[in-house]
Amino acid sequence: MASSRAHQLYRRCSDREGGLPRGSGGRYRTAARRGPRPPAPTPADHALRELMVLSRALFDTPDEGEILRLAMDHIAAAGPYSAEAGYLKVDGDLVPSPRNGQIHALAVNRRVRELAGQDGPVTVPGRPWGRALGLRGLERLHGYLVVTSRSRPTEAERSLLATLVRHTAAALSVAFAHRRQREDALELHRLREERTALQGQLISVVAELGYQRDVHALMADVAASGGGEEAITRALHGLTGLPALVEDRFGRLRSWTGPSRPDPYPEPDPVRQDEMLHAVAREVGPVRIKDRLITLVRPHGEILGVLALVDARDEADEHTVLALEHAATSLAPELAHLRDLAEVELRLHRELVDDLLAGTDEASAYARSEAVGHDLHRSHYVVVVQWSNRTADDSFAQTVGRAASAVGIRSLLTRRSDHVVLIADDRPHARALYEALARETGTRSGTIGVSAPCDSLDDIPHRYQEAQRALEVRRHSREHYGTTFFDELGLYRILGPGNDYRELETFVHEWLGQLIDYDSRHHAAMVETLSRYFDCGGNYDETAESLAIHRSTLRYRLQRIRDISGNDLANVEDRLNLQVATRVWKIVLGGHG
Repeated sequence: MASSRAHQLYRRCSDREGGLPRGSGGRYRTAARRGPRPPAPTPADHALRELMVLSRALFDTPDEGEILRLAMDHIAAAGPYSAEAGYLKVDGDLVPSPRNGQIHALAVNRRVRELAGQDGPVTVPGRPWGRALGLRGLERLHGYLVVTSRSRPTEAERSLLATLVRHTAAALSVAFAHRRQREDALELHRLREERTALQGQLISVVAELGYQRDVHALMADVAASGGGEEAITRALHGLTGLPALVEDRFGRLRSWTGPSRPDPYPEPDPVRQDEMLHAVAREVGPVRIKDRLITLVRPHGEILGVLALVDARDEADEHTVLALEHAATSLAPELAHLRDLAEVELRLHRELVDDLLAGTDEASAYARSEAVGHDLHRSHYVVVVQWSNRTADDSFAQTVGRAASAVGIRSLLTRRSDHVVLIADDRPHARALYEALARETGTRSGTIGVSAPCDSLDDIPHRYQEAQRALEVRRHSREHYGTTFFDELGLYRILGPGNDYRELETFVHEWLGQLIDYDSRHHAAMVETLSRYFDCGGNYDETAESLAIHRSTLRYRLQRIRDISGNDLANVEDRLNLQVATRVWKIVLGGHG
């Protein structure tokens, strides 16, 4: 296509320089009549005009290859010449023109390269004359034209050929200069774009470093000020604009800053919580889980808590991640410090409880309990907790302590090889502690035993045995899991090994104490009457006869027994416990109050 455009340009120039304009023949004929006819142009004049037209075409063509092809196609304008080959020098090498002939290509190529930039003769069979002419600019060789002639050129034809070669070389110089300008302009444009990109990167790096310094400084200030978890979540929310929160490793909320806080905060699922912790621990850096960006707070590999951002719209970028990581780094020593304090407090609690369970000096126990913020002067209950799928380690002890606090039980805590012991300042609810521990552990396979109330520190070792007894009775019952209170065991309190005389006295006092006191104050025989009634199998006549009283007197006494003791003789369980109590009173205790 470029060759076609060059030929069209050449023809237009030829028309302007050599031919007559169309439609103008009359005017020129009139002029001829008026004056002498001009001399006819010579072949030399015609050749010069063609070279001038070719020169313009060469300089109007921007492509180096097209310039070479145009010169080769119109080499005959300079004389009886043929263009055998043409070469352009590209990156130091001579590249043949596609117009080169194939017959003598190898020989011509070899000869041109042997000339090494100089002009010289070229031998082509059938041609008496041949030359390789260098296309030279001011600073470099642009290529070669290999020209042959059917006859030896005249001096004038040699001169015209030299002119054509010089014009071609000059046109190539211009084209190469334009190419260099374009390339330089493109390179300059590329360099400017690269500079702009580098400046943008530099600005971004500076901004990033500035942001990092700001984040680091803010978190360092928060940590140095001892602001704690709330200060860290407040700073993180301010940096990111997203709600920030801290949970303990069990999924319970410790701190929340920002909008849309759930109320109430959902109870964690222990199984799902463990799965989430393991999933996040396997990754490097924060992990997205649903609408939260989560990172673990784990100094020295131990997971102490979870720091998260609520990012429902997935807006978090690298700055958000950076702020979250710095906040987690600042939070780690805070949680480690709290953990250390909790361990110290737990150790003090354990030492105190261990001494109380073994028996200790009251004055020392009261002083130590005040030091840990617990009031031992109140009535207490000993609570024993055992869970089938959990060993009684520190982790489970902390779980029991959390569950007790969650249901409002203030307590001191220690652990044994297979159970956890609480000394609680109030009677636990029948199901609250058990349900809280079932949620914490994710399983209901646990048993809790609760002692009778303890009004003095000296009673605690005995109450501990009661709580263990209640737990054992529950574990061997039909429903193994749940809470059992010792003072609701009835007859089971005195069955089984390990029950001493004191336990028998306590059982008798619980069921017959009011009747014994009544007999003592009124010199009556209510306990004896009840014992005879059970010995006679509940037969009124036999009982009245054995006591030597009237039947109506017996009926009166039995009603008084119901009123004084508050027990119903028609109730099977009350009747059984009363009968056993009267037997123990009569046989083991000798019938004494």
